[in-house]
Amino acid sequence: MLTKRSFTLSGHRTSVALEDAFWDVLEAAAAGRGLTLAGLVGTIDGTREPARSLASALRLHALSEVLANRNSS
Repeated sequence: MLTKRSFTLSGHRTSVALEDAFWDVLEAAAAGRGLTLAGLVGTIDGTREPARSLASALRLHALSEVLANRNSS
């Protein structure tokens, strides 16, 4: 099931729909860095390739978090 969240990024309101598991990983990653979820999403948005959708960039970031945590265990 997709869950839609809304953020203000660079002064513009946008919504992103992701599966709950991705939101869970992103929320944990934000908390681990002392950021809000919106802060982490803004950081990812600011560094993604222009051709990549925000949803895709967020999923890839969540995947990299999971892989990094698995490899550090």
